[in-house]
Amino acid sequence: MADSYVLRFLFEDLDIRGAFVRLGTAWQAMQDGRAYPAPVTRLLGEMTATAAIIGGNLKQPGRLSFQLSGHGPLKSLILDCTQDLKIRGMARFEPGLAEAPLPQLIGDGRLLLTLDTPLAQLPYQSFVPLEGNSIAEIFELYLAQSEQQPARLFLAADGKAAAGLFLQKLPDADLRDADGWNRIAQLAATVKPEELLTLRPEALLTRLFAEEDKRLFEAREVVYHCPEDWDKVRGMVLQLGRGEVEAILAEHGEVLVRDDICNRDYRFSAADIAELFDGATPEKPTLH
Repeated sequence: MADSYVLRFLFEDLDIRGAFVRLGTAWQAMQDGRAYPAPVTRLLGEMTATAAIIGGNLKQPGRLSFQLSGHGPLKSLILDCTQDLKIRGMARFEPGLAEAPLPQLIGDGRLLLTLDTPLAQLPYQSFVPLEGNSIAEIFELYLAQSEQQPARLFLAADGKAAAGLFLQKLPDADLRDADGWNRIAQLAATVKPEELLTLRPEALLTRLFAEEDKRLFEAREVVYHCPEDWDKVRGMVLQLGRGEVEAILAEHGEVLVRDDICNRDYRFSAADIAELFDGATPEKPTLH
């Protein structure tokens, strides 16, 4: 099994479904070169684990984006996840940000969810109020409202790994076992952050739900995916117009396009710009 994956499971006798996510290499790659303070690392990691769980539910090609933003010192957490579990993301924050409760870090904010599919003329967007004192509580409320079924979410993250345990009550759960959902939720609530981050999923589920029959499905790998896209950036430069681009060149000696979410710079020299606007097929500029 890869070290970044989503593993779904089902309590068949109870009509309760769940998922376990752990992100190792994929999560570390997203942080590479960022130097996030510990509170940002933890919150972005928790949201990344959540995005992988929800994004993995997409039934058709598309990209699900999450943007948690506000007016506090933590300006935004931004995550993308495709139906095939390719993730990318970033955080924006004020210098000197210190540990504090999530409502204090975000301030007056909101959660924006965007679903972009090839067949849709416009992306679908949904705004979610920030109710709750943690990433888990915010998304529990969102899932309960959007799918009309109770859900529980337990999250943990540090610089090495991000992990989460998700549970959702299905419509016939009370018919199967009137106490089943309460029992499973109470057992899950005993999970410790270090267990989420270190235990193998089979061992974790056995520890939490030893007396329950569980069916585990095949794990799906999660990968960090933020490739270079020179064609897109060249198109952006062309849209600015030659006059404006040459003014930037005159002032700065180069044209720099910053891709924040992928933590990458695209640099164009005067020769690159001349080739681009003259219509020649430009050689790929050297990335410095």
